[in-house]
Amino acid sequence: MNLELFITKRLITGKEDKISISAPIIKIAIAAIAIGVVMMLIALATGVGLKRKIREKVAAFNGHIQISNYDNNISEVSLSPIPLQQDFYPEFKNVEGVRHVQAVATKGGIIRTEDTFEGMLAKGVGKDYDWSVFAEYIVDGRLPNFTEKLNEEALVSRTMANRLQLKVGDSFFSFFLKDGDANQVPNNRKFKVVGIYDSGFEEFDATYVFVDIRHIQRMNKWDEDQVGNFEVFLDDFDQLEEKSNEIYGKTVSNLDTQNIKSKYYRIFEWIGLFDFNIALIIGIMVIVGGINMITALLVLILERTQMIGILKALGTANWSIRKVFLYNAAYLITIGLLWGNVIGLGVLFLQNKYRMFKFPNPEEYYIDYIPVYLDAPMVLLLNLGVMALCLLMLLVPSYIITKITPVKAIKFE
Repeated sequence: MNLELFITKRLITGKEDKISISAPIIKIAIAAIAIGVVMMLIALATGVGLKRKIREKVAAFNGHIQISNYDNNISEVSLSPIPLQQDFYPEFKNVEGVRHVQAVATKGGIIRTEDTFEGMLAKGVGKDYDWSVFAEYIVDGRLPNFTEKLNEEALVSRTMANRLQLKVGDSFFSFFLKDGDANQVPNNRKFKVVGIYDSGFEEFDATYVFVDIRHIQRMNKWDEDQVGNFEVFLDDFDQLEEKSNEIYGKTVSNLDTQNIKSKYYRIFEWIGLFDFNIALIIGIMVIVGGINMITALLVLILERTQMIGILKALGTANWSIRKVFLYNAAYLITIGLLWGNVIGLGVLFLQNKYRMFKFPNPEEYYIDYIPVYLDAPMVLLLNLGVMALCLLMLLVPSYIITKITPVKAIKFE
């Protein structure tokens, strides 16, 4: 029989504890742990959720890695074509962890209606384009179909549709310069709006219009097997830098490789600050919970001074007695963790399903609702970390037990 666990069990199940002086203090300590866990879960889930959602939106428009011609420099417009026949297309067999490769081309132009006009960046996509990452942003109509004959279908953003007063089913004319020469008559194309999207990313929504890539090829006088650049999607975003270097080494020397972290470094520097905020909140909550548990432990020791004296008189070692109180504290922390997880995960589940809480200024966060993301290993690691840190904080105050002498403790009233 484990003596420490036996004594701890008797202390926990004893009826006298429920009417003791320490009872309300213990309840406060448990509540502090529970509230702290709720706050930590919310901070972790919303911080990680927002990071993932912003990353997904940037990748939806650019892929994780872009392979382009060096002649394009940093231009958003495809200036120099790339042959479609590449070792890495349509499957990147030389690099593991690549989920999808798609060919695209972009061309700057102007949309003209009867009342107004807007500049835009026509993004030409083909039958290999992965619309699955874009489907959730559709707010009206449908996704265009570019798998058959060349057509006039186009996907525009809600921002652009509102500015141009367009709706699904409307047609519009667009004008594109010929090879950047303003003196020549521009190319004229008519498109029909079949879908309207809203990603919440104003920088992209105010710019991109999705059309058939064959329009871009014809206006640029490219062959059917020439494209502007390739977009590469990875299985694991955390391997972005590693895979960027690996892909760069696997492509021919006249092709450049750029990932979205380097292309949109300001955005990723900003969301990188989320990690610091999450760590700060978790640290504060652990300290608050630990201090409350220290208070509860000291009260328990004070209340059980006579018991400590008797155990010492019977020859029980100091560490054995300290373990009794540490086991008791671990039980209280577990109760707090249990309630905290039930409440915290419940709130996060409801938010994920019903999106009850919204951002007051969605344009600053590129999304109108507060996204959440949690997985089982993340929750388990958080709980184990809280338990371990709180118990480490309790080792020092439990040392007071070694200073209690049996004679004075037994006489203690």
